[in-house]
Amino acid sequence: MNLHDLAANVLQQQRSTPDLIADALREAILRGIFQEGQSLRQDEIATQFGVSRIPVREALRQLEAEGLVTLHLNRGAMVSVLTAAEAQEICEIRSALEVQAIQLAIPKFSTADLEKAALILETTDQTTDAGLLAQFNWEFHAALYTSAERPRLLAMIKNLHINCDRYVRMQMAQMDYQERSQKEHYQLLDACKQRDTKTAVRLLKRHIDAAGEQLVMYLLQKS
Repeated sequence: MNLHDLAANVLQQQRSTPDLIADALREAILRGIFQEGQSLRQDEIATQFGVSRIPVREALRQLEAEGLVTLHLNRGAMVSVLTAAEAQEICEIRSALEVQAIQLAIPKFSTADLEKAALILETTDQTTDAGLLAQFNWEFHAALYTSAERPRLLAMIKNLHINCDRYVRMQMAQMDYQERSQKEHYQLLDACKQRDTKTAVRLLKRHIDAAGEQLVMYLLQKS
């Protein structure tokens, strides 16, 4: 799949043009079609979508807010580069916010909430595609946090996941990481089913910290 295919897919949706372009560019970055540090030429993107540069500029601003794009006054836009220090900070913030979310959510869990989370894990077991694994990873976590009824908190957590998603996909491609991640997900879900907040918090923190350590190590080796 390339940017042209992504553009064709999103332009079929009934949403504003900047949002659609942002969706396609985000997915292109997450899939590695656009590499970190790569320049994003607004005129070329506008031609690809058949639009003016205005909605492209708005889309790039959205992605800048998500941490995926860096806008320079004279050099235009480029795909952001995540440093090891930034990844460490993101994981530390994730840990704090997601612990808060799970603590708020557990007392409000319904049977449907837990069944949805379980179904996501079962679906995850059936795929080896790194992109889908990363998507299901977010959907599982979101399924556990939605019951907290804190939409701003969930949006902040989602944005942190997006910041690391392209690197998480690389981690997911490693079978040993995926097996461990799934095992931890099932353990976390069991604690949630038992309404055992203390155990759920402990498991969640360990899960995020372990993923963060591996990501930081990867970025240090790559730099």
